[in-house]
Formats: sequence, structure tokens, C-alpha cells
Amino acid sequence: MGIDTPDLAAVDLAATAEPAAAASAAEWLTLAEIGGILGESPSRVRRLLEDHFLIGSARSGSFRVPALFLKDGELIAPLRGTIMVLQDAGFSNDEAIDWMLSVDDTIGVAPIDALRAGRKSEVRRVARTLA
Repeated sequence: MGIDTPDLAAVDLAATAEPAAAASAAEWLTLAEIGGILGESPSRVRRLLEDHFLIGSARSGSFRVPALFLKDGELIAPLRGTIMVLQDAGFSNDEAIDWMLSVDDTIGVAPIDALRAGRKSEVRRVARTLA
């Protein structure tokens, strides 16, 4: 009774992708799937959302979170601080997700890819300039 971790390497975000196109190209997970991957209860997953460790969107109907926000069965640690910087800059959750999944010319890759590679400071520096 386990949920398979999605193949995150299979997600292709083209350098020319528009924000909405990049977001729709990403794999999205339900809260139940996230709970299964993290080994957490649904109420704990909701708490992670309330505390800004994760953000998601209901733009496609049901509420989902980009699979790229998880790595090796865990949350990406610097994601929370980046979410908070973007929210402080006035971004909605949808706008923050679009920005994180789209290639940024300053960073050279999508901000989420830079966070996954450990480039937290660079991503937050660029995010602070977006206010």
C-alpha cells in the first residue's frame, strides 16, 4: 500500500515556456498523494500548506501541488522561505507557482530547479527584486 514517487526527471520545462504553459507542463500531486509520499496525515499536509512550507493551486479543478516541490520523498527545505519572499512581494499562490516553474533569465533555469540544486540565495535574491 504505497504511493509511487513520481518521476520528477520526466518533467520538461522548456526555456521558452510561458508561465501558465510551464505550470501546466509540470506534474501535479493531490494532497493525498503528497501525504503518501511524505508519510504524513491529511491534516499534517494541510498544516504544511497553512504554514507556507508548500503552496498549490486549484486552477485545474481540484487543489494540487507541483511535484517538483518535493525531492527524494521530502519537501525542498528552502521552498518555504522563497514562498514567503514571493508572498511579501505581493504574489498570489498561482503567480508564485508560475514564477517558480518558468525559466528565469537572471538565474538561467526555472527557480524551482535552482532551489532543487541548492541555489537558495540566488533564487531569493532574484525574488526580492520582483516586488
